[in-house]
Amino acid sequence: MWTFFTILFYAGLALFLGLGSAWQMVDQGSALTTGRLGPWSVWYSAGSPNADPYTKAHFARSGRLPITSTSALYYVARVDGEGDELTSECEYSVEGTPIDAAWWSIAAYETSGRLIPNKANRHAFSSRDVALRADGRFQIAVSRDARPGNWLPAGDSDQLQLVMRVYAPRTTESTVGGREVDKALPEIRRVACR
Repeated sequence: MWTFFTILFYAGLALFLGLGSAWQMVDQGSALTTGRLGPWSVWYSAGSPNADPYTKAHFARSGRLPITSTSALYYVARVDGEGDELTSECEYSVEGTPIDAAWWSIAAYETSGRLIPNKANRHAFSSRDVALRADGRFQIAVSRDARPGNWLPAGDSDQLQLVMRVYAPRTTESTVGGREVDKALPEIRRVACR
């Protein structure tokens, strides 16, 4: 026989699970709404008028107004290549080949979505200003302390995220992983931690 407290308990549990799963879908997405490519995630329906409600809620909550995914792709990494959460306590090496697009950038943000304040006033590297090595690849050091070459300050925030924007990708046809750009995303390797 159901008592008032049993009904109240199950109603509370259902409410908790419902709100928790909705929060997870809006914050992180799922296989239905996002692509996971190593440490990077991408919302493929971003900017589409036919986007699912979770994608729309994700971008509404962040305050960003994305362009259609055929014109721009936004990749976010909150973990390194080993799956450990990115933190300013560690130094990272972001390495890859230039993306085949009209323009791309890699920026460091706090997990709240704000740019990381720093004395160098450096927040991102783009296809126009990143220095390439002799082999045509780039390497960006993400750390609190200055590094030679492409250095992106990580600030003092415990948690950070990297955002890669790709505008006008030249190869947008579908592949097994989603798009050709997906195959060329840079690796994020932890070098050392304090």
